[in-house]
Amino acid sequence: MLLCACATRAPVTQDTLAGRIAVRIDGQPDRSVSAGFELSGTPSMGRLALIGPLGTTAAQAEWNLKEAWLLANGERTSFADLDELATAALGERIPIAALFDWLRGQPWSGATHTSRHDGIPGFHQLGWRIDLSRWADGALEATREAVPGVTVRARLERP
Repeated sequence: MLLCACATRAPVTQDTLAGRIAVRIDGQPDRSVSAGFELSGTPSMGRLALIGPLGTTAAQAEWNLKEAWLLANGERTSFADLDELATAALGERIPIAALFDWLRGQPWSGATHTSRHDGIPGFHQLGWRIDLSRWADGALEATREAVPGVTVRARLERP
């Protein structure tokens, strides 16, 4: 569903986080997603576009304080909030609001976090283990500690 629509990319602005993202759900390769991404705005009002291999927008999620919606395959589907949208689109809850801070190499201010005690740079937050060991290269890995395991890997484009 996320990689089928065709639309042209919006221009990337300075406040946009962009790069490549992969979401893998343990034991369910058919639900895995890999795409370019552009994340802009804030957790309360923003946009996440998934970019296909030819540079077209495959799917786009937008949200505000009242609702969230997904534009894919020429159709708009509304959801109560960003968490519900992520769950419907990926089959698992991915904390998109936290990604704004995680992709900047820091814990999300909307929830408590703890330091990692295994010597790897990063932290634990919202039931996710954040690995910042390759942060200097713009790479982040977030692993959900519940079953089924979910791994989100992102590599940011650097100007």
